[in-house]
Amino acid sequence: MELKEDESDFGKIPVKAYFLCTRTGSEMQLLATCVLLLPILSGSALLTFTAFVLFPRDGSQIHRFGSIDLKNMQGEHLINVVPPTSRSTNYIVLRYYDYQPEITALGIKENVSCRYMVVFQYGSAVLINIEDHEVENYAIKEKPRLEDDMQGGPDYIVLKTLDTDSIRIIGSVLGQSIALDYFVSQVDGMVEEFAGINRGMEKTGTFTMDRTTLIKLVGKANSNLADVILKVGLFERSEIAWKDAKYSQIYEYLRDEYEVAQRFGSLDFKLKFVEVCFLPTF
Repeated sequence: MELKEDESDFGKIPVKAYFLCTRTGSEMQLLATCVLLLPILSGSALLTFTAFVLFPRDGSQIHRFGSIDLKNMQGEHLINVVPPTSRSTNYIVLRYYDYQPEITALGIKENVSCRYMVVFQYGSAVLINIEDHEVENYAIKEKPRLEDDMQGGPDYIVLKTLDTDSIRIIGSVLGQSIALDYFVSQVDGMVEEFAGINRGMEKTGTFTMDRTTLIKLVGKANSNLADVILKVGLFERSEIAWKDAKYSQIYEYLRDEYEVAQRFGSLDFKLKFVEVCFLPTF
């Protein structure tokens, strides 16, 4: 059952995903500050997902994976930490109230009166309930009278119940997706560099790159693949999704919506191209 056209844009809460390509966690503090300062949408119950990559101004390389200090962040924002419901330790969920928490007992819907931040150790951050009109949006809407637990539509997903585990599942897929975007851009750059080397060989008949530089480039390609699989955990199914079918449905739907498996397949193909073309030169 599709939502009626006049209902499709009603009651949405904005969500956006960042990938922090820096050597330090200073942007994380900036994001936390933004969460506290930006106003919330009043009276609505809609989630809009926005995804883009946040690159450092100085052009520095990506931070070392696993360098986001979640323990320190948790200590600094202890009052905002949402208690975990799984054994996963690679992310934390922070909740910021627009009102005093006690006020929610007076009838103010909790997920509308709060902003959430899901922070992953490998470098992604997903912010929920913050508007941004300058980037492409994806939306989630809560509809308690929905017959099924969820349903999809063009550029949105509708949930029967929006709770913190739903936020965790959504955050995990968006966090992985935005990290994958970064790696795809990195590998595209490497493929173009190797294509340039091939064009040079075609013209001159000689291979001019020194062995050390070539080994470093191939090593970087392999490192990118390892980071996507092991540290981003692209194929590690969420523990929450294993435990409950309704969260599994959300997880699978969003992975399909964001074409996670297909994009990884394209990434893997490009990395194999690099290996096949240049490993024989060793």
